[in-house]
Amino acid sequence: MSIRPVGITGLGMAVPERVLTNQDLERMVETSDEWIRTRTGIRERRIAGDDEASSDYAVRAARQAMAQAGVTPDDVDLIICATVTPDMPMPATAALVQAALGAHRAAAFDLSAACPGWIYAVVMAQQSIATGLYNCALVIGVELLSKMVNWQDRTTCVLFGDAAGAAVLQPVPEGRGILSSVLGAEGAGACHLYTPAGGSRRPASPETVEQGLHFVHMNGPEVFKFAVRVMNEATVQVVEKAGLTVGDIDLLVPHQANVRIIDSAVKRLGIPPERVVVNLDRYGNTSSASIPVALTEALAEGRVRDGDLVVCVSFGAGLVWGALALRWGR
Repeated sequence: MSIRPVGITGLGMAVPERVLTNQDLERMVETSDEWIRTRTGIRERRIAGDDEASSDYAVRAARQAMAQAGVTPDDVDLIICATVTPDMPMPATAALVQAALGAHRAAAFDLSAACPGWIYAVVMAQQSIATGLYNCALVIGVELLSKMVNWQDRTTCVLFGDAAGAAVLQPVPEGRGILSSVLGAEGAGACHLYTPAGGSRRPASPETVEQGLHFVHMNGPEVFKFAVRVMNEATVQVVEKAGLTVGDIDLLVPHQANVRIIDSAVKRLGIPPERVVVNLDRYGNTSSASIPVALTEALAEGRVRDGDLVVCVSFGAGLVWGALALRWGR
């Protein structure tokens, strides 16, 4: 079986209009702009409306990516939606996106891997296209985490924002596209970042809602230590797997969770700051949407050029992580 090279041929993003600043949060919970900025690097984040759902933003990002790639709904034969905030437990948000786009030929399913979800989904789509099973995949990372955070918990509500990022994956010329990937998990650390109730272990009930168990719960110090370690290790592993070195990286697109995590990882790797994409000051942590949104903006700003080595790396609840090395071009 011949293996086809697969790359990203189109990108798109969608964010809510409403901006929630640190000053706004000062009036909602016991915190301060200075406390948030110095500990996270976040200045503001986008918040979806009460009547909006993940599929609304996924569709907008998808249409933008498809327009950039020059593909029609009939061209798309696979849709993967990476999300931990689906419109509803079932059906898959990807199926709702498929219907809204009119991509009636496409298979559609959701993938739950938290913040690295988009990277996991890209790897799944890449393998499907590389083997010839599909020819054109739409991979979307979308999260409306504002629906899952406790707005009285200052340790978590200041961190998250809402967004969607999408990519079209297709066969590309030899030497371009995804060169290597790394996926991993340490399930023993699941207790450090999770939502306790709402699933089969603890179904939603008046008691779980009263206790706030359907909100995100996080052990910040443990997640921080894990993140700094795996961001460094996964980046080194993915470039070595591609037969390259960290010094070959033209652009690093890390998960946008905390600027101190990014700075620590970049310092360990020895990558110049000008080669690193950081936009979390404007969006906060948008989980699976963070990397495709950052990559979309970097491309629009001219920071990604044909032939560049682009590395994306992420970590999140699970605890899981993922990294991609791409030779940009179509």
